[in-house]
Amino acid sequence: MTTSTTPDSSGAAPLLDLQALVAAVRRRRRLWCSLAVLGLLVGAAAAFLLPQPPTAVTKVLVAHEEDQPNDPGTLIRTDVALLQTTRIADKALKSLKSREEAEDFMKDYSGIGLTNNLLQITVTGDSDAEAVARAKALADAFVADHVRRIRAAADAEAKALRDQRDQLKDQLKQVNKAIGDGTETNGPESSADLESLYARRAELTSQITDFSQRAAEASIGTPRLVAGTQIVDAAHVVRHSLPRAAATDAGIGLFLGLFLGLAAAAVGAVVADRPVLRREIAANLGASVIAELPHRSAGRWQRRRVRAARERLTTSLARAVRGSVEPVSLLELGCARNTSVIALDLARALSAEGPVFVVDGLPGRQLAGRRPKPGDPAVVTGERAAAVSHQERRLGVGSVAPGTAWTDLQYLGTRTVLVVRAGHGSAAWLHTVARQLADQRIPVIGVVLIDPDPRDRTDGTLWDGLQTALRGQNDRPARQTGTGQRWTERLPMWAARVPDSDQEAR
Repeated sequence: MTTSTTPDSSGAAPLLDLQALVAAVRRRRRLWCSLAVLGLLVGAAAAFLLPQPPTAVTKVLVAHEEDQPNDPGTLIRTDVALLQTTRIADKALKSLKSREEAEDFMKDYSGIGLTNNLLQITVTGDSDAEAVARAKALADAFVADHVRRIRAAADAEAKALRDQRDQLKDQLKQVNKAIGDGTETNGPESSADLESLYARRAELTSQITDFSQRAAEASIGTPRLVAGTQIVDAAHVVRHSLPRAAATDAGIGLFLGLFLGLAAAAVGAVVADRPVLRREIAANLGASVIAELPHRSAGRWQRRRVRAARERLTTSLARAVRGSVEPVSLLELGCARNTSVIALDLARALSAEGPVFVVDGLPGRQLAGRRPKPGDPAVVTGERAAAVSHQERRLGVGSVAPGTAWTDLQYLGTRTVLVVRAGHGSAAWLHTVARQLADQRIPVIGVVLIDPDPRDRTDGTLWDGLQTALRGQNDRPARQTGTGQRWTERLPMWAARVPDSDQEAR
């Protein structure tokens, strides 16, 4: 009795596997690196092709009647909003004797409050002189408008106070007249009335004095505010550094390109659902990963390591083929060239024990159409494979890419090794491959992973399917039937338990 540990199928899979997502995004580094470089170049080019227009800047000190130390900046924000009005724009254009529309001119300048009382005005123009003239005219128009509003408010307040004072003076005249008339009569009642009138006259006199003082203060406060509102920094041209602007725009473009590239790579990885990690590929194919090879050697220092990995893989596959009583095939998915190289290496290793024929079932006849080298095994096409004697050792090479004739795979070999490029096939297609091989009763010895993620630390071993991996029982004992014929016992295949629907697979 064999005991196996099967992962809990009832456990819900995570909605988003961050490790797989990071690996998929990292594999698409060419995309986001290209977009980052493109953003860098576009940003740098924009600084040269779209230079900043001539710009002038000036600063205005603005005095307010309601200034408070704890003002959160409401007053200066009001001044910035008033600056962006057609009234001030019209006054500036009139001083410049320009026929430009106020709405168009408002697009060429802006204001910002540096402090509660300091306003900075930035203006652009066709030339440096025009920008300076515009900034000066705009600052003068704003100061004149602010002073006018201050004086109008002060005059209105003073007039209201004087009107109230005049009304009190009229009442005082009536009280004085009543007092004069009351002095001509004698009696207790007239004395009481006179005392009341005297008290009223004193009250009115005090109010008249107060309103006169307040009106004078309102008038006196206006010159202080007018003098406090002034241009403190004359209009001058802002010098632009082209290298600095290019560096700034290039940095912004680099960041935007990198962000868009990473976002596109992440969204594409989620939508495409192409397994990259060894554990995902093994789970979808129902077979353990027995070896991995890089897609291509990136440098000379890696060639020795790649050659050693290929030699180990060839030795393992040769051992599996020797111990098998059935023909073995290599089926590729997204890596026909690598599969051809592996097949030729394996055939050379087996040729020491006798002639080996490689049956080329790849699309395009990549093996049969190549020019043979000295010592290479014989390569035949699928049509000529029937002429090969059953006593000869055969090694089939085929494909499980979309469009595969599944019923022809058993003629390449009744046992197979899948050579899969990581991130090439979707999870749904890997399930299809496993299901079709199970229907054809072609057990999968193992999976050779091409172009794996170098940072992948997953094992990729199905511990409840040891019979499908090279590390387990890779040979099936032949039994003698009652008729004297030998037949091979087929062990249970993990691929047969793959769900039929994509929803279940996911």
